[in-house]
Amino acid sequence: MVPRVSPGEVAARLPEAPPEEAEDLDRILDDYERLIEPNVTHWNHPGFLAYFAITGSGPGIVGEALAAALNVNAMLWKTSPAATELEERVCDWLRDMLGLPAFFSGHINDTASIGSLVALAAARHRAAPRARARGLAGAAPMTVYCSDQAHSSIDKALMTLGLGLDHLRHIGTDDAFRLDVDALRSAVEADLEAGLRPIAVVAVAGTTSSTSVDPIAAVADLAAEHGLWLHVDAAYAGSAAICPELRPLFAGWERADSIVVNPHKWLFTPIDCSVLLVRDPEQLKGTFSLVPEYLKTGEERVTNLMDLGVQLGRRFRALKLWMVIRAFGLRGLREAIRHHCALAAELAGRIDAHPEIERVAPVPFSTVCFRWTPPGTPEEQDAANELLLAEVNAAGPVHLSHTRLAGRFVLRVAIGNLRTEREHVDHAWRLVLEGTERLRAGG
Repeated sequence: MVPRVSPGEVAARLPEAPPEEAEDLDRILDDYERLIEPNVTHWNHPGFLAYFAITGSGPGIVGEALAAALNVNAMLWKTSPAATELEERVCDWLRDMLGLPAFFSGHINDTASIGSLVALAAARHRAAPRARARGLAGAAPMTVYCSDQAHSSIDKALMTLGLGLDHLRHIGTDDAFRLDVDALRSAVEADLEAGLRPIAVVAVAGTTSSTSVDPIAAVADLAAEHGLWLHVDAAYAGSAAICPELRPLFAGWERADSIVVNPHKWLFTPIDCSVLLVRDPEQLKGTFSLVPEYLKTGEERVTNLMDLGVQLGRRFRALKLWMVIRAFGLRGLREAIRHHCALAAELAGRIDAHPEIERVAPVPFSTVCFRWTPPGTPEEQDAANELLLAEVNAAGPVHLSHTRLAGRFVLRVAIGNLRTEREHVDHAWRLVLEGTERLRAGG
């Protein structure tokens, strides 16, 4: 699953210069099988339990291939009417599947990093529309808020938008790694008193490390009180809201100005496919719309997707999502997500019953965080867990990742691949137990 190669090893086997003459496709495919396929990390493997597991399902792969064959650029309605209108419709489908109000409309970006960047750019424009023409010079510094568990893409967005990392407030979290709303309120009030301008807050539904969910409703109350743009990062966990019994975890997100959800994480659509849902698309148009003469067309009351973000050229990503939703149906998608959550709950139960392995975060969805606690100091335990992770991943064919929670090294099992079954999770757990025994014996 994870290739046993050293940095530079693949490059050393590739020619340094392109071929002068055409090569036979059979030879190219032979080299693909020899050089490429054995030397990628196979995210599509059912034993891939690291980061957030993803799936390139059959219907999605077909959609991706057809989109490549069509090779359209959906920047304008005129440049691809079907691509534009299918994207609008499939985003409406997803909105309804998630139980969100009809006033949300969506479009597709490559990743949540870009979706969050676009959302925060709109927040900046709403707060300071003059910045579009004049830049930020002379304006009061604008501040943005998120928890200390928010994804690093929020930091990168502030870097990119010229707001500056010094004006991103990482708010502390509670014992369950959820944003502390009282601390958020104190930070906003302190910035106001200092003459700064709070413009946006990011609430996370499914944090990257632990998948905890911020108290979105309480954050929405504070955002409304202070006129802040509320962006909800639900890149991983948002897909779970297609299951009605899991929707209470997202209470309050219907009050957001923007929400990002990644079908390429947990709706079995090949990467990349990230949906940004916005309450008012006119905010995006005001931020990004710029139409030179060579892109002017005569159609009225149409959507030109180039107006909704940074990109001009746009791939036909909606086709694969449309095919996945139709091929699985809501019932099939719900069954898969419920199955993954059940597998995670079973694993959490095993961890809770073990005397030397502790679960370190809630399990609201399908990701389990835990650590081995052999005798020793916390620092010694961190080192032991790093060795344990290496032992498990070396044994294969499963792959886990890690994070740090409350300053401690933590292992993660993220169940999300369509083909992951109980046997794969059982195997991972067995490798964890065998690894602890080997390390204890070696110690």
